[in-house]
Amino acid sequence: MTTTEATAAGSTSRWSNGLASISSTKAGKPFTALGGFFAMAMDTFAAMFRRPFAWREFLEQSWFVARVSLVPTLMLAIPFTVLLIFTFNILLLEFGAADFAGTGAAYGTVTQIGPVVTVLVVAGAGATAMCADLGARTIREELDALRVMGVDPIQSLVVPRVLAATVVATLLSSVVILVGLTGGFAFSVFVQHVTPGAFISGLTVITGAADVVISLIKAALFGLAAGLIACYKGISVGGGPAGVGNAVNETVVFTFVALFAINIIASAVGIKATL
Repeated sequence: MTTTEATAAGSTSRWSNGLASISSTKAGKPFTALGGFFAMAMDTFAAMFRRPFAWREFLEQSWFVARVSLVPTLMLAIPFTVLLIFTFNILLLEFGAADFAGTGAAYGTVTQIGPVVTVLVVAGAGATAMCADLGARTIREELDALRVMGVDPIQSLVVPRVLAATVVATLLSSVVILVGLTGGFAFSVFVQHVTPGAFISGLTVITGAADVVISLIKAALFGLAAGLIACYKGISVGGGPAGVGNAVNETVVFTFVALFAINIIASAVGIKATL
């Protein structure tokens, strides 16, 4: 080995040691976790198109997420929509424009309440259960056993759960929009005495098919983010049973933060696309 090669090898070694020391410190742990999350996300996207696909696990997880999320989602959609319509209609009544009550109800429910309410429940009920399940498997070393047997845990466990959260969130968003508009119609007509025909005719004044499509895309992105975060926290858990509980709490917090970040970006893009 020449002097130049020895110097380069020594520099590389010092650089690697420096990175290792940074990642082992408390300041470097967030960056290590972020890198691990993106690595798992890329592996998940790549494994989605590899065969065989775990159809049975996907169907079981989809049914589970839908079963635990459907009723809370519907119960949360009605008060959110009523609060929006109540506040908006007060302003419209002051301006003498009560005929446009359906306009605000449709736009607010389709663009914001539908996807947001859906993912709040999916993250709070479905994603936490996914994290707890994978975390329990991790501390029991079941994932290591799968790797020893030549089974990829990402393909067999993570991919079905991420897709299940994405599909269920998209479908539930449609149900929330329908239920929210129905509840808003009943509240506006029977409580605030808005004309039924005026409410119905105002639904499509500024809300069109493009807004519905963007809303469903937002719900799918929210579900995808919730599934990825839950699975990553589950497979990277440490510290025994207490670590599983901490991972579940972190899943809720990180999912809500990601939700609002994605919502801001997607809403801005949606407004640009529909104007």
